[in-house]
Amino acid sequence: MITGKTKLLGVIGHPVEHSLSPLMHNAALESLGLDYVYLPFPIKPDDLPKAIQGFLAIGVTGFNVTIPHKQAIMSCLSAIHPIAKSVGAVNTVLRKDNHWIGTNTDIEGFISPLQTTYRRNWQQTVAVILGNGGASRAVVVGCVQLGCTQVHVIGRNEEKLKEFRNSWDNLPPEVNLHIHKWEEMSRIIPQAHLLVNTTPMGMHPNVDVSPLSAEEMRDLPRGAIAYDLIYNPSPTRFLQLARQQGAIAIDGLEMLVQQGASALRIWLDLETVPVDIMRQTLRNHLGWR
Repeated sequence: MITGKTKLLGVIGHPVEHSLSPLMHNAALESLGLDYVYLPFPIKPDDLPKAIQGFLAIGVTGFNVTIPHKQAIMSCLSAIHPIAKSVGAVNTVLRKDNHWIGTNTDIEGFISPLQTTYRRNWQQTVAVILGNGGASRAVVVGCVQLGCTQVHVIGRNEEKLKEFRNSWDNLPPEVNLHIHKWEEMSRIIPQAHLLVNTTPMGMHPNVDVSPLSAEEMRDLPRGAIAYDLIYNPSPTRFLQLARQQGAIAIDGLEMLVQQGASALRIWLDLETVPVDIMRQTLRNHLGWR
């Protein structure tokens, strides 16, 4: 039961009504027997600074950040964890001593299924990332943490690609980051051991769309890992095409669960949270077995 003593958590974005985060977080909070509630807060970009001040005024404990606020939120915070600085984006915010502290759990979420399920020599892995938005930044850092020494990013907007290329001065010198125009796709895909889609192409309701055509996907090496950050639908058209080429397919549900679990541990100051309940709640909601 929600009362005047119930503590507030949530997610901000625009739009945010589609977010599944409230489902998994509220299931976890109920399982833990804690008097918290997790709510979606639709906030327009122009309203972001005053909304964050309002969160302080009403005592919000912490919140997640999604599109389009992951970078804009940084100017509203008192401190930013080094991992979020390395990404250049924040997805998790904690209130501490009446100040906002930002971090990024997307990296941990992205890495988790790769580390727990697949045994690879990541130092011999060539990663190819489709898209150069905020999600792509977390994937680049995740690939660096895995040990991938070749990371290729492919994007459509030439001006944004230039900005992306110039924003990585903090990468270790042994990491080879390469930026490519979309037209160079056919030359890059045959090199990929790990192919990651960070674009929204193929997300519900546009389920018949893929960032790669069937012809382009034919160049993906057999046994490569194709990882789509989208979790609805599953499999996406992108993953269907990848499987037809003999690739291993990973959808974005586990990343969503693991980044959420990491955020919950931060907010509640707990070592463990009910990850299985969070995962199963989402699977039940999506009608997955």
